[in-house]
Amino acid sequence: MPESPEIEALRAEYEKQVYDLKQLLEVSKSLNSTLDYHNLIDAILFTIMGQMRVLKAGLLAKKGLDATQFSLHRNYKGFELSHGVDYSVAEDHPLVKLFARSSRCCTVEEALARLGGERGIEGLISLGPSLLVPLKAKGVVNGIILLGDRIESGPFAEEERDYVLTIAAFAAIAIDNAFLFEMTTTDMMTKLKMKHYFYTMLLERMGQAASSGEPLSVVMMDIDFFKRFNDCYGHSCGDAVLRQVAKVVQESVRSIDLAARYGGEEFCLLLPGTGLAEAMAVAERVRAGVAGTATEYEGRCLSVTISLGVAEYDPARDLSGKSLIDRADRALYYAKQGGRDRSCAAD
Repeated sequence: MPESPEIEALRAEYEKQVYDLKQLLEVSKSLNSTLDYHNLIDAILFTIMGQMRVLKAGLLAKKGLDATQFSLHRNYKGFELSHGVDYSVAEDHPLVKLFARSSRCCTVEEALARLGGERGIEGLISLGPSLLVPLKAKGVVNGIILLGDRIESGPFAEEERDYVLTIAAFAAIAIDNAFLFEMTTTDMMTKLKMKHYFYTMLLERMGQAASSGEPLSVVMMDIDFFKRFNDCYGHSCGDAVLRQVAKVVQESVRSIDLAARYGGEEFCLLLPGTGLAEAMAVAERVRAGVAGTATEYEGRCLSVTISLGVAEYDPARDLSGKSLIDRADRALYYAKQGGRDRSCAAD
């Protein structure tokens, strides 16, 4: 006996709900499979674009732990950004406060009607997003998703808005977890990774290099005569020197490299896919950058130099992470003995 049209419609609705739930389960698993912040942002954008069938998407998010603005930075797909236009939104902007009070997504027109104007978000509006979606975890806004026009014509239906809000909730939790992981693995003074995280990643990279045959190098570095800064100007001056050197180190390497504070005034680099000659070039770039940048402290411009030791991973000799670090450390010792403000290669 054939089913009535009402039963068929009800069955179709249930099947759609089951399908949507399965999709959301896969989305949740995908977004919570990584704690790397930059990889997570890409995963969120591609997931949103695929699930909502849009060709453009962006994510306003904080660049770092101490950031006070939500910025697009490189977190967008499809949108064309103009040089010189500010696409950031301050964390205390009325739009953020609006999303903090209400978890509903809205169009630009709906947002402006509730805000009474566009002051402070002109750059965002110039992109022409069709929908603004808040990311909230534990009641706190930690991002805003911008959706471009749909592939199909017409505005987003109410059930589609509810669906993207569910995805946004998963994304917000994943971002919150990534920030918590960042906090536990980052030295708050220098904003570089901590020693224990560096060592964990070193072992992982050594395993990959042993399997693939690709080169891997480590750089150990130490600030020259660091004790003098503390003795002459106080520990606050020493902290300023550490922050300045760490900034130069971080800006001198690639995104795939790992910069860490190894302890005290000692820093280190993990350079995947990098042989000894290339690693020496990186070390020299860091050394020159530090020597060429003065540290300003209470009206003084203080000159700072560093010494560096470089070692390339050798599977035959480096049976442990400690072996590779020790060889780079010995090279650092020779750089110190040779007059400081220089780089030395192991062996």
